[in-house]
Amino acid sequence: MPPPWRRDLGVWVETQARAAVLTGYGEPLVIRQIEIGDLHEHEILVRIAGVGICHTDFTAAAGGVPVPVPAVLGHEGAGVVEAVGTGVERLKPGDHVVLSYSACRSCRNCRSGHPAYCAHFAPRNYAGRRADGSTTLRLDGADLHGNWFGQSSMATHAVVDAGDAVLVADDLPIELLGPLGCGIQTGAGAVLRVLRPRAGSSIVVFGAGAVGLGAVLAAVVAGCAQIVVVDPVGARRDLALSLGATDAVDGADADLARQLRKLTGGGADHSVDTVSSETVLGTAVSVLRSPGSCATLGLRGQRNPVTLDQSALLMGRSVTGVIEGDVDPQVFIPELIALWQAGRFPFDRLVTTFPFDELENALAAARDGTVAKAVLTF
Repeated sequence: MPPPWRRDLGVWVETQARAAVLTGYGEPLVIRQIEIGDLHEHEILVRIAGVGICHTDFTAAAGGVPVPVPAVLGHEGAGVVEAVGTGVERLKPGDHVVLSYSACRSCRNCRSGHPAYCAHFAPRNYAGRRADGSTTLRLDGADLHGNWFGQSSMATHAVVDAGDAVLVADDLPIELLGPLGCGIQTGAGAVLRVLRPRAGSSIVVFGAGAVGLGAVLAAVVAGCAQIVVVDPVGARRDLALSLGATDAVDGADADLARQLRKLTGGGADHSVDTVSSETVLGTAVSVLRSPGSCATLGLRGQRNPVTLDQSALLMGRSVTGVIEGDVDPQVFIPELIALWQAGRFPFDRLVTTFPFDELENALAAARDGTVAKAVLTF
């Protein structure tokens, strides 16, 4: 076992961390002592203050996303920079940062303002290794796969490419900000950047987890006159109403599509599908007026074949798949924080915190929907 500290890049940095380790698909996450490798030129070491638990973490842990194991998951991290690589100029130790997905910033899509569709998204976010094949972490002297969404932040420390860290003010509640880097930005971005509803329009949001509630908050910001939320859990419907939804419907209701069309006066201008099963996506399209647009956001695995009624699309309806809200986190996260500071985007009301050592309780609460967004704090 290496010593707990080393002299690196002119400062003393930690060589060990505590992390929730996934040893095999379907296995429970277990908190283990791990080793942190040397920083590469453009990397930073972040002491994590808080990390959200996202549905995609569960999908990966079950083998639905091919992250190699053993691995450290977690991709909604926020914390304080402890050390920077020799090529890092924008950040320094002591800076507070929110971490988001990894993008190369140089391919055609990144240069055109769509880093969520980076040409190298899969290897940068799912491969568990750097481009040179090395890992950022080790467990008992063997490779431990990190780089999950560029961070693997379900740990006390994370090694991150500096370009994937968003600098924020140090007087903000940093332990709460991590979900802005994925779940909440996905829902909010789908509304504000993709659907772009006009003031006075109507929208139906399927699913009142963190992604769906992020969409609700964004719909309020956009000035939607009618915001309908569909979810089978009464407490989440109530939370949606308290955040600005005008109507909440039990997703288990019989003849749901007919009920929603009646509620919206013949159909909604927009819909957001955070569930992405064939049934829910089909309903999300069928409740649109003509013309109307649906954004589908849920990740259910590498493949998720669905069947849609093409005749419904011919009537001016559209379906758009959205990853990470199609936003640039360097721009969008500061915008969300500014809206929160102005009292217009109360995302903190979605968050329930759990100490890292209560990992099992946090995972259970996130999995069964007891809380909208579970955040592990350190």
